[in-house]
This record gives sequence, structure tokens and C-alpha cells, in this order.
Amino acid sequence: MHGVLVSVSAVRISPDLSVCRGYLSVFPSERSAEILANINNNVRELRYELGGRLRHQLRIIPELKFFVDDSLDYIDHIDSLLAQ
Repeated sequence: MHGVLVSVSAVRISPDLSVCRGYLSVFPSERSAEILANINNNVRELRYELGGRLRHQLRIIPELKFFVDDSLDYIDHIDSLLAQ
């Protein structure tokens, strides 16, 4: 998507390596729901590509789940409350 910056802010993997949760930071944050829906619609293709690259290194290719990291928006909100 043009005009949108998406970065991975954190990744959490379950102890048995079966589930991987990725937290995405989206700028501008108004389009985060649209970006997250687009990425979640393509999870099968992303997991397939990951499996192709890591098939000799991992026994189980983890299930991918993506979430919006809204910590920057939360920090801005706290800053605005403190500035009042």
C-alpha cells in the first residue's frame, strides 16, 4: 500500500514454537485496521513463504497471528493528557 509505513515492533513465539504473534506499528495509524485486515487475509501465503525458507531448520512452521501495536498512540495520548 502506497503512503503507509509498516514496521514490526515485537514478535512473541510460544515455547513450543507453534504460534508466532507479530505486533505491527502502522503509520499513519488511521489505516491500521485496513493494513491488518490485508495482512491477515494473506497469512496463508506468508506462512507458505516462511515454510519454504525455514523448512530445514524448523520442525513445525508456526501459525502466524498479527496484531496492531498501538503503544505509540497510547504514549501520545498520555503526553497530551499531561500537557493539559
